[in-house]
Amino acid sequence: MNIRQLLTDKFQAAMLAAGIPADCGPIVAPAKKAGFGDYQANGAMGAAKRMGTNPRELAAKILEHLDTGDMIEKVEIAGPGFLNIHLSEAWLADRLKAAEADARLGIAPVAEPQSVVIDYSHPNLAKEMHVGHLRTTIIGDALARLLEFQGHKVIRQNHMGDWGTQFGMLLAHLSDKLENSDAEVALADLEAFYREAKVRFDDEDGFADRAREYVVKLQGGDPECLKLWQRFIDVSISHSEEIYAKLNVTLKHGDIYAESRYNEDLPVLVKELLDRGIAVQDQGAIVVFLEEMADKEGNPSPMIIQKKGGGYLYSTTDLAAIRYRANKLHADRILYVVDARQSLHLQQAFTASRKAGFLPESVSLEHCAFGTMMGDDGKPFKTRTGGTVKLAALLDEAIERAQKLVADKNPELSADECAQIGRAVGIGAVKYADLSKTRTNDYVFNWDSMLSFEGNTAPYLQYAYTRVRSIFRRAGIEPSELSGEIKLDTAEERNLAIKLCQFGEVLDQVAKDTFPHVLCSYLYDLASAYMAFYEACPGLKEGVSEEQKQSRLQLCDLVARTLAGGLDLLGIEVLEKM
Repeated sequence: MNIRQLLTDKFQAAMLAAGIPADCGPIVAPAKKAGFGDYQANGAMGAAKRMGTNPRELAAKILEHLDTGDMIEKVEIAGPGFLNIHLSEAWLADRLKAAEADARLGIAPVAEPQSVVIDYSHPNLAKEMHVGHLRTTIIGDALARLLEFQGHKVIRQNHMGDWGTQFGMLLAHLSDKLENSDAEVALADLEAFYREAKVRFDDEDGFADRAREYVVKLQGGDPECLKLWQRFIDVSISHSEEIYAKLNVTLKHGDIYAESRYNEDLPVLVKELLDRGIAVQDQGAIVVFLEEMADKEGNPSPMIIQKKGGGYLYSTTDLAAIRYRANKLHADRILYVVDARQSLHLQQAFTASRKAGFLPESVSLEHCAFGTMMGDDGKPFKTRTGGTVKLAALLDEAIERAQKLVADKNPELSADECAQIGRAVGIGAVKYADLSKTRTNDYVFNWDSMLSFEGNTAPYLQYAYTRVRSIFRRAGIEPSELSGEIKLDTAEERNLAIKLCQFGEVLDQVAKDTFPHVLCSYLYDLASAYMAFYEACPGLKEGVSEEQKQSRLQLCDLVARTLAGGLDLLGIEVLEKM
């Protein structure tokens, strides 16, 4: 259910009936101030300006043609032509009653599901995952979960870096290591392994030449070299999959479609672009000059797709990936959850793909850009010694800090309970601290704020869920045993009801705009509305009628289920006990 869309449809029909041009929308939005209705339709002013008429008179004309049905109690004209919409309490109660009986909380799957490809996480298999992989992984996974919940066919694409000249160096080092140990032992610490190989490459006589020979063998398809490369890849992927499991991320082994998978298509793609005159030889390299992205002086943006020595680049692989995703995976929409610093590169890839006709115009290419995780010093997050922070170490520290916090607050909990709660709270805190920020912005990583049980944090929302569920334990009632109508007799009950009914429209907005922080803000507002309701509308105290008790407990259950559902779409667990 999407209240905003239902109202938009009603007011659009009324505007058309009033003779207003079809491209003048009603501009429906939730009311921002108490006393000004539940929603507002603000399109009369723009339409009046377009038509050269009085906005209040036009607003009145819209109301003459409005079919309020059982949804709208009344509409008031305010100011220069705002339409303040008051929803019917009976209609709200009916919607909540239907949601209470529905496992999906009244949210139907989309009428026209799409095939959506989401490119996210994409670690480099030559190194362990670090904090730079956190944002792409959890933002991408939240979008995948939400779009899947809506009924879209979501195809996760983990574009892992598993090719390139550095692998010659790594394979030469691995072949020497295997004389004394197996691959799992040799690659137990990928960062240390990489450093060792780099030192040998820089300092050891003859090693660099051996490394280059391995590159030639690898790119030439030498069976023994490919076998060695595959062992490196297998162990490296296991490192990433441990991180995904700890992060509660839905990426699986079958979602990996790494750089190497496009190797055979790269020469075909380059030849095709040359034959069609889209790419040209330039100083030994092969380049696509994009007039569509020309600078102020009119110089086209150059996109190199093959180096002078014959090597391919990320740009070549990304063009092949776009072609594969559009024509083999039959994507309607392709989302790239990639650092904002790659904006130019992706814009070039998107523009070149369109120019080359690699995908139909109907396929949407979208860069879901994100900013940088910063330290307290305002610089990109690093270790105290200035090194890269391993993602595994960051998550372990989050769990450790959360376990200590939980143990201090609840000394009666067993060690196993503390470990379980600490894991869910620690991981949830890290993920929510990121997801709750507008993804295009940089943000400061701070342990104290993200692990706080106050404010817009995961621990606060997880605890809010636990508090709601504890009411049923105290009452000795299961939600399935509740019955009777839902009554909205107080302002707090009404406010909570409207907030609960807005869950569907929030999900639609996030699916459209790809900003998960909108869902986070909604869940925090819902928890806040619940706290106001809880204080003003007791359900278990003496003097509360059975009818009121049943109604208020149904509202409590809807809050708990909506919090749990919303957090699950963000990849964050809830707990029955904290």
